[in-house]
Amino acid sequence: MGSYLARVWRIFAFRFERFPPLWLQGVLAVAVYINFFTHHYMPDMRLGLFVFSVIIYGPCFVFFRPDQKERFMPLAVGLVLVALFIWFAENLGTFARAWVYPSQGDRWHPVSLDKLGSWYLLMIISFVLVAAVHTGSGRKEGQGQ
Repeated sequence: MGSYLARVWRIFAFRFERFPPLWLQGVLAVAVYINFFTHHYMPDMRLGLFVFSVIIYGPCFVFFRPDQKERFMPLAVGLVLVALFIWFAENLGTFARAWVYPSQGDRWHPVSLDKLGSWYLLMIISFVLVAAVHTGSGRKEGQGQ
């Protein structure tokens, strides 16, 4: 995911409006990472992490240039869409039996929507890491470039 994000960030010339501070995104990413390990032994904090991500990314817009015209969308929507397409691909992969989860041994069924949430949270970690690399190189509101 990280290599995909780094590539599209550059190819589509991402710039952001109302981009949350990187330290706040880092807090979210660390919390997501910790929850991936601790949810087996402690209460799962996914719902709170989803809410926190919407709070910090909800006001942000990403501007991108897939062709000659610049377009935009809410960043939270973009992250959800990427996670959704990964979840679709996971379902296609299991349907084609490229891999099979234990619960799909007897017959195929769609991968749980819980996995969509997991892909979204993994997307958050990857996004924050790529954002840290691009700090200072992306065009943000109020900066000429």
